[in-house]
Amino acid sequence: MGRPVSPRHGSMQFWPRTRAQRPYARINAWAKPKDSKILGFAGYKAGMTTVQFLDTRKNSPTKNETLSVPCTIIECPPLKIFSLRFYKYNKVVSETINPKLDKEVERKIIVPKKVKHLPTSVGEYDELRINVYTQPKLTGIGKKKPELFELRINGNVQEQFDYVKSILDKEIKVEDVFKAGQLVDAHSITTGKGYQGPVKRFGIRLKHHKSEKGQRRPGVLSAWGRPLQLMYRAAYGSKMGFHMRTDYNKYLFKISNDELKPITNYGVVKNTYLLVKGSVPGPQNRLITLVNAIRPSKRLQMAAPELK
Repeated sequence: MGRPVSPRHGSMQFWPRTRAQRPYARINAWAKPKDSKILGFAGYKAGMTTVQFLDTRKNSPTKNETLSVPCTIIECPPLKIFSLRFYKYNKVVSETINPKLDKEVERKIIVPKKVKHLPTSVGEYDELRINVYTQPKLTGIGKKKPELFELRINGNVQEQFDYVKSILDKEIKVEDVFKAGQLVDAHSITTGKGYQGPVKRFGIRLKHHKSEKGQRRPGVLSAWGRPLQLMYRAAYGSKMGFHMRTDYNKYLFKISNDELKPITNYGVVKNTYLLVKGSVPGPQNRLITLVNAIRPSKRLQMAAPELK
């Protein structure tokens, strides 16, 4: 019988294997759907559960059968606007801070005492984006310090400005951004595992039990020539996890306001929550940023099913 062969761990697609700079993701690419104004939302990962639904996809091999699938619960308390950012040539040239902020924002950032007034015209700018902050005090994760991140808005700059003025003093709810039955991309930071050796980090084979200088070490790190140079492809121990990753085309089962029972260590889910098919990166309590699917798959799209 042949020896089993497995591919190396640590895809070269993700290189260098650096840790994220903050515990919630940044977004560089955005889809622009016609039926949505704000192009993203964020919530806290509460845990996972199993749901049953009737498969109604036209060409599915399990059509009209009841399927049982795992899904992730993401609690989504409302977001609030921190500031308006005006862009020119892909650079921030002006920023106006919302004068009505929660006191918890000062735990995250120093709020200036003097606040600029909103401009009367925005024709000189190319784009308007909003900085929003979360409200973890409304959840059961036990913290008050909010996260602060940027979201894009659909339309031209004048349409963006009119829309933001209408919601400046209001809360942004997840029902205003997403709807059940659509595909979203989940951006998050994976679970940090601390320092790990090359066997776990890269999946190298254990050496013979009589080998010198350790069984769980690579045979050689570099060539013996001069000068000695460590190749970046060499398997060596270092910190593992806490990387920024994106899961594409996650199906949104349901948007619900029902209060859920305590989920392991998370506590009671008090706010509107999402049921997302499958898993998403990151541990419990981590902020998950959801955006409209940038490359939606027709095979995965279907009408919002009735959960059983």
